[in-house]
Amino acid sequence: MNHSACKATLLGLGLLATASAHAQTADRKTAVGLHANATQYRGDLGNAFWKWDDMPYSGGLDITQYVGRWLDLRLDLDYTRLRFPQNPGTSVGVGQPYAGRRFRAQAYQAGLGFKLKLPVKDSFFLHPYLLVEPQFSWVLADRYATPTGPNNFTRFGTFGGHVGGGLDFHLGESAVFFAQATQAYFQTSDDRLDGVNNNATTFWDKKDRYIQLTAGVRANLGKPKDADGDGVSDKKDKCPDTPAGVKVDLVGCPVDTDGDGVADYLDKCPDVKGLTSLQGCPDADSDGVADNDDKCPNTPAGVKVDASGCPLDSDGDKVPDNLDKCPNTPAGVQVDANGCPLDRDGDGVPDNEDRCPDRAGPASNKGCPEIKAEQKKILNEATKYINFDFNKATLKPSSFPRLQQMVSILNEYPDYSLSIAGHTDSKGDDNYNLRLSYERAASARAYMLSKGIPAERIEARGYGETKPIADNKTAAGQAMNRRVDFDPYLTGEANSAETKYGPAPTVSELMKQGKASPAAKKPAPKKKAPARKPVRR
Repeated sequence: MNHSACKATLLGLGLLATASAHAQTADRKTAVGLHANATQYRGDLGNAFWKWDDMPYSGGLDITQYVGRWLDLRLDLDYTRLRFPQNPGTSVGVGQPYAGRRFRAQAYQAGLGFKLKLPVKDSFFLHPYLLVEPQFSWVLADRYATPTGPNNFTRFGTFGGHVGGGLDFHLGESAVFFAQATQAYFQTSDDRLDGVNNNATTFWDKKDRYIQLTAGVRANLGKPKDADGDGVSDKKDKCPDTPAGVKVDLVGCPVDTDGDGVADYLDKCPDVKGLTSLQGCPDADSDGVADNDDKCPNTPAGVKVDASGCPLDSDGDKVPDNLDKCPNTPAGVQVDANGCPLDRDGDGVPDNEDRCPDRAGPASNKGCPEIKAEQKKILNEATKYINFDFNKATLKPSSFPRLQQMVSILNEYPDYSLSIAGHTDSKGDDNYNLRLSYERAASARAYMLSKGIPAERIEARGYGETKPIADNKTAAGQAMNRRVDFDPYLTGEANSAETKYGPAPTVSELMKQGKASPAAKKPAPKKKAPARKPVRR
């Protein structure tokens, strides 16, 4: 093998080592390698140590067994070429011992080596070692060769060995590139190797020896145990139960790109450092809602928030609790900037409770203005001033001034309604009295409606003789029982007449009885009777 071919071989081995992804470890204990050798002879014919030109090249293969961090065993099978002088076309120079002589040999060798390693971690890329390798060689030597003379081959077997050191370059878990230098000896004291016996008496001078420079690459066999299938062996895997398909780092743990302690496959924000409690997402305002879900990312510290990260609004009035002075406002109630129910008229009664939200009034009257005492007196005493034609529902003109006063009161207090209840004494037919009482109340209502009071604010009722306020056995009592009451009440509240007297029949109920209105009924002619004082109704 010439010098150029050797360079090409070494380059190829180097490329193979570079292409291999990994190197030998305790998980891959057996390795098979190829290597190239270069030799430099020193013996009876002369010394070529450390002469680099025209070295003979050869090669071999090796099998290495990992024993531990301190030791490997290595089986070497080599084809070795030796030559002196190293230039194949020359011989020992003139003036030198054995001038004109040269020798060349080929050796087929098998050795069992002990690699004593520096105990560094398997994961470290550089592993220095010492090598002690006993060896057996089968040698074919041309011992008496001269540049022009005939070949003189001899064959023999001998024991010997290598002593030296080297460097393993671990590139991972699958392969290693190595380079070593050893000095080799043949166990022979005669001239069988180079054809010369110098009759030396010392061990070093009696031995023919050579330096062997070796470079090669080994591929580790087998596959390390990897229970979770993440590509990191169980021996090195610090997270041996990683779920299938999850990307891991060099120690077998799930990758955590942002370094927040939440693995990327669980991290909702894998590129931004966040909180474990929020699946790796940040929370700028520390309200417990991740920024990517937080609709109010600048909520002040300490403020309670809802699921969207906005200040809690317990009563749903759109004023957050931390600003709400009335946090329990009923649903649907309009509030002011402080979250309290609106009070448009400023009477201290919120609009949602105020029967008169646009007119001030005391809370005792549900926020409505109270009718003045003198006006209440007019209403209470109105019955004294409301008169009808005899036995009819027709108002007498003397009633109009008082009715007009009541119209004015209703206009002044638009939040009130008026109940008009008609009553009679006990004389005459009960049904007739009931109808008459209703129609008199209805006449007073009709007058007030004619003056512009809305119909829904006045209700007429007739109670007939059912609700006396005095004794019907006396004329004075009968006169008191013949009356029309006027009672105001807040619109929407219970009818005041019904509160006092209970429910009364309506017009429709009266008509269902099939009896005509007394106002349309004419009295039938009667026989003459002794003159008597008419009954007043």
